[in-house]
Amino acid sequence: MSGFFDSIRNLGFRRGPHRLVGGIAGSIAYRLGTDVWLTRLVVLLTFLLPGLGIGLYLLVWVLTPWQDGSIPLERLFASGDRGPH
Repeated sequence: MSGFFDSIRNLGFRRGPHRLVGGIAGSIAYRLGTDVWLTRLVVLLTFLLPGLGIGLYLLVWVLTPWQDGSIPLERLFASGDRGPH
């Protein structure tokens, strides 16, 4: 599973330090070299897609690394592996 998360980190997307909500639009805009406000508008417009918009955003949110490279979904799996003490 570590290889999967490493490949996500290697894509070069990171949540920006100047995020409004989850940092997804800022990350996409930075990586693609587009205007962050235009990218935010496109992300908001995807919310109008029935079922797909918010679900896709949440999926991308759990897979997009923070600035330190940690991925929320990876951290969730790691916390579940601890088992009883």
